[in-house]
Order: sequence, then structure tokens, then C-alpha cells
Amino acid sequence: MRADARRNRDRILEAARDAVAERGPDAPMELIAQRAGVGVGTLYRRFPDRGALLAALAEQYVHELIEALDQAEAAGPDAWAAVRAFVMYSVEKGRGAMATALAGTTAPQARQALVRRLDELVRHAQTDRTMRADVGTDDLMELLGAFACHPGVIPERFLPVLLDGLDRR
Repeated sequence: MRADARRNRDRILEAARDAVAERGPDAPMELIAQRAGVGVGTLYRRFPDRGALLAALAEQYVHELIEALDQAEAAGPDAWAAVRAFVMYSVEKGRGAMATALAGTTAPQARQALVRRLDELVRHAQTDRTMRADVGTDDLMELLGAFACHPGVIPERFLPVLLDGLDRR
């Protein structure tokens, strides 16, 4: 891909990310193009329809989560601390809005990679006996969904309390 095409794609994705976080997945394509500083034709050449744009956003978002999980593991004193840091990172307000907007969008390979990576860390924390053994990766994904995709249903202040209940130290 040419350098200018790559820059346009990156600007479109950044603008789309902001617009989708603010207005949801139905954010106007014209608004996204305007914020990216490109014409609507350029946007549609890169992403032929809204579905393609949302799929690219979802994939980018999941890859960012994988990177955050890797960083949490590198920074944490143990696997449980990394799991906890990742969960807290994932539900921060800006990311929660993105998760909500992209909840119905598929990025199956990227999502599978994230779940696989999180599962490795969960199993490590359970083996180290720093995390409860009766709570698994699927349970954590449900917890993430509840707090990231449905903000306000459960008050955010309860997340640390729930996470404390998973800590075996």
C-alpha cells in the first residue's frame, strides 16, 4: 500500500473510531470523511460500505486489547495482577463506548486470538493460585461485556469489588 493511501486509511480509522464512540455504529460516513480530512469517495474506496469500516475498526480495537494484555503481563508482578490490570483497562470509558458500538461487529480471528491469549494468562494465574480456579476466561469475558458494553447497568464502582473476589492471595 502506498504511503499516502496508508495515511488516509489511518486517518479514516481514527476519525471513525471517534465518531463511532460518540454516536454509535450509525455515525454518518460524511462526518467520518470530514473528520479524516478526506472526501467521501476516498472513504468509500478504502471501505466500500459501513460494514467494512466497522469490521476494520473492530479488528483494530481487538488488536489494541491484545497489545494491552501483553503490556499488562509485562508490567504485572504476577499473572493475576496482569488479568486485573487488563480488565480495568478494557472497561475505561472511551474503550467501553467503542466496545458497545462494535459489539455486533465481527472480527472472529482477532477476537479468538484475544480470548486465547487471555485464557493463557487466566490459566497461569490459576496455576499460581493467585486467581480463583472456579472462574474462567468465559466468566471474565462476560464481566468485560457487562461493564464495557453495558455501562451503567452495574455501577462501575463494583468492578474492583468483583475483581477482589477473584483474587486468591
